[in-house]
Amino acid sequence: MHTVTPRGTTRSGAVDWITAGLAGLLLISATACAGPETTPPAAPAPAASSAASNAASAAPTAESPAPAPGAVPPDPGTAAGKALDVLATIPVKGRAPKTGYSREQFGQAWADVDRNGCDTRNDVLRRDLTALALKPGTGDCVVLSGILNDPYTATLINFLRGNSTSSAVQIDHVVALSDAWQKGAQQLTAAQRLALANDPLNLLAVDGPSNQQKSDGDAATWLPPNKSYRCDYVARQISVKSSYGLWVTQAEHDAMARILGGCPDTTTSGSQVTPAAAAQVPAAPADPAPAPAAPAPAAAYYANCAAARAAGAAPLRAGQPGYREQMDGDRDGVACE
Repeated sequence: MHTVTPRGTTRSGAVDWITAGLAGLLLISATACAGPETTPPAAPAPAASSAASNAASAAPTAESPAPAPGAVPPDPGTAAGKALDVLATIPVKGRAPKTGYSREQFGQAWADVDRNGCDTRNDVLRRDLTALALKPGTGDCVVLSGILNDPYTATLINFLRGNSTSSAVQIDHVVALSDAWQKGAQQLTAAQRLALANDPLNLLAVDGPSNQQKSDGDAATWLPPNKSYRCDYVARQISVKSSYGLWVTQAEHDAMARILGGCPDTTTSGSQVTPAAAAQVPAAPADPAPAPAAPAPAAAYYANCAAARAAGAAPLRAGQPGYREQMDGDRDGVACE
């Protein structure tokens, strides 16, 4: 047999070359005979319960590390379930004193907790209103006008941004912050209280006069005039209180149970503030508004918003010299907007 040696290759090198080629052919032949590798199918696993699935989806992963204890509200979804069942898990206690309460305990009004560049108030207006008109140059944040299908009164309300018109539509804390303070929020961290005040779950755009009438009432002292919305309203309060570890009074519990008795299948939902967003929320916004050109003196008093603007002090925020609730038409903590 005549062996052909590749050009430029020594005879000993040719032997190595031929040996390697034969080894490769044997490997290919063995693979072809064996056929594709197959793995016997595993026995189907039993279907996981929805509760287990929720728990698995909420578990922290390497890409989403667990937040530090006490830094954030409970994971979204912890309050999900039938409202009556969730209500049964909420402690029943007496109302604590209101001592120490102020709006500032829940952070600056309408902080941008989700870091989308828009304050929470405008986020809620964009969510709840239709036929929106947005202010140019604001990154589609500021709502100039729209139509609200009000859940509290079952009426259509035209919203028009302005000093004398904005108050027709107000953003209601479904669980009033004062009520939350007296039922457990005193024990929350500053970040948790800020999250509670800005959680979309706890916020609704509603009829201004109805919101004023409600004030800081709970389900035992105030319910929406629109009776068809009461089941969802009470379920929303239960969702918030369960998500943030708040309690209810006996009268409040009984009122909630009575309403839900007529709609026992009404469900709740969990907090809508993501742990990552809540953990990053500082005591003040990351990009605070620039200070007024002429700050108001300590004893400042303005007869009206026109006077505040003339002095260069508008807008006035709750806690600043010169701020008065009478000048804050929509009671959002910012007067003379």
